[in-house]
Amino acid sequence: MEEKFKQKSSNLIKVVLFGPESTGKTTLSEQLARHYHTVWVPEYAREYLQKKWNDERKTCEPSDLLPIAEGQMGLENELTKKATDILICDTDLLETKVYSEAYYIGHCDPVLEKHALENTYDLYLLTYIDMPWVGDDLRDKPNEREKMFAYFKETLELHHRNFIILKGDKKTRLRTAISEIDKLMRKHT
Repeated sequence: MEEKFKQKSSNLIKVVLFGPESTGKTTLSEQLARHYHTVWVPEYAREYLQKKWNDERKTCEPSDLLPIAEGQMGLENELTKKATDILICDTDLLETKVYSEAYYIGHCDPVLEKHALENTYDLYLLTYIDMPWVGDDLRDKPNEREKMFAYFKETLELHHRNFIILKGDKKTRLRTAISEIDKLMRKHT
C-alpha cells in the first residue's frame, strides 16, 4: 500500500512551490515550466477537493488526506517520465502535512508524514504573502496568512530543506526563482 506514496528516483532537479494558499504558486509553476521547457506537476488536492465541493458541498476532512497524497505522488511520478532536466512541482506531501497539522490540531497520518519527510527535492520556493488574496470555494484562511506563512517556514527549517523565500510581484519572483534554479542546474551538471 505504501508504495503509492513513494517518490520514484530520477536524475531530475526537482523544485517545489511551497507556501500558504493564494500566494501565486500555480502561476509561478506554469511560468517556470514554460521557461525551462519542461512539465509541471499540478496540485492534485485542488482537483480532488473541488470535485468534492461540487458534489457534496463538503470541505477537506482527515480521511481525504491519504487519497490526496496518493494522487499527488501519482501525478509527480508520472510527470517525472515526461520532464526534461527539471521538474516543477506546484506542491508536495510536506505541504499536505502542514495543512493536515494546521487544520486537524497537529494531527498527521503516520503514512503521510513518513513519505512527506522521506521524499526529496532540490529546492523549495517558499512564496510570501505579499500577493493579493484571491478567494475561491477552497481557500478559507484569508486572516491567517501570517500565521500560515510562519508555519510553512518553520517546517522547512525543522526538516532542513533547501529553500528561498520569494517576495515581490510576479516578475520579480520569476526572476529570483530562475536565478536560483540556474545555480542548481550549474551544480548538477
